[in-house]
Amino acid sequence: MLVGLAAGGAADVTSRLIGKWMSEHLGQSSFVENRTGAGGNIAAEEAIRATPDGYTLLYCASGSAINASIYHDLTFNFIRDTAPVAGMLRLPDVMLVTPSLPVRSVREFIDYARANPGKINFASPGIGSSQHLAAELFKIMTGVDMVHVPYRGGAPAVAAVFGDEVQLYFATLTTALTAISTGLRPLALTTKRRAAVLPDVPALDETVPAMTSAAGSGCRRRKARRCRSLPGSTK
Repeated sequence: MLVGLAAGGAADVTSRLIGKWMSEHLGQSSFVENRTGAGGNIAAEEAIRATPDGYTLLYCASGSAINASIYHDLTFNFIRDTAPVAGMLRLPDVMLVTPSLPVRSVREFIDYARANPGKINFASPGIGSSQHLAAELFKIMTGVDMVHVPYRGGAPAVAAVFGDEVQLYFATLTTALTAISTGLRPLALTTKRRAAVLPDVPALDETVPAMTSAAGSGCRRRKARRCRSLPGSTK
């Protein structure tokens, strides 16, 4: 299973859990290979070039679909050249800031960002990722000016916030839980309601009405008219 994001992030963790399940249920080994870069396009292109026998799978985050709108020199057509295998998860993002930033709420963050235009840097797992678009949507809806700094995955992005290279990251919930436990400050979830797992963290909709976002992922294979069956599968 090819994953276009760096090890340690939500995509990497999820893909390895799915890989373990596949090994147990299909009766043969499966493994995950991280091929980072270009917002997941490097992994996607390798999967599409692979032999269309069903043995090479691509872990697809939301960026896989978004990329078609922002990259105009792709050598493949994601929808045409791949076929869906399964949906995996859908997660909200958590607005995380470094503890050195003097804010403790979304309203305080907005006021601080407006008073310091262009001085806040925000991380993402890559250009066109759902986390990147969440931050861009936040900029549009609040009128703040921030600078985008793309990384090769969720784990490097979180590390950048810890290291004060950037001040903000809209992290997927699974990534955020670990980051919060080790010191990053959550300001809001990109949902309309609070989540049971983070009951003290407000929904972003409480301060920025109608501002919601979520990260989705699934598994796809190269499309082909004939695809050899995997052991134990029905197709």
